[in-house]
Amino acid sequence: VQLQASGGGLVQPGGSLRLSCAASGSIVSINGMGWYRQAPGKQRELVAVIYSDGSTWAVDSVKGRFAISRDNAKNTVYLQMNSLKPDDTAVYYCNLVPARPSWGQGTLVTVSS
Repeated sequence: VQLQASGGGLVQPGGSLRLSCAASGSIVSINGMGWYRQAPGKQRELVAVIYSDGSTWAVDSVKGRFAISRDNAKNTVYLQMNSLKPDDTAVYYCNLVPARPSWGQGTLVTVSS
């Protein structure tokens, strides 16, 4: 299954974006699906995870602001990002959890006034 992230862009602080991760095949049998991000000069970090039972996890810095969801019928995972901050600026990637070695291109989110 190949994954393609989209939905990034330029947004002002306090704004919202919804990222989509479209899979080339069924994700029903995949347990953990995650969103990762890599900010300039920093290591890639796991931001949020959703498991096949619907449970989720998010890193402390985005709790209460970001929400991950999945639509198995559409083979898509979403990341709703609200109250965006400049520190959220990064390239966002989707991957399995644990991550597979190969990464897609990601989608750039820039939070700036």
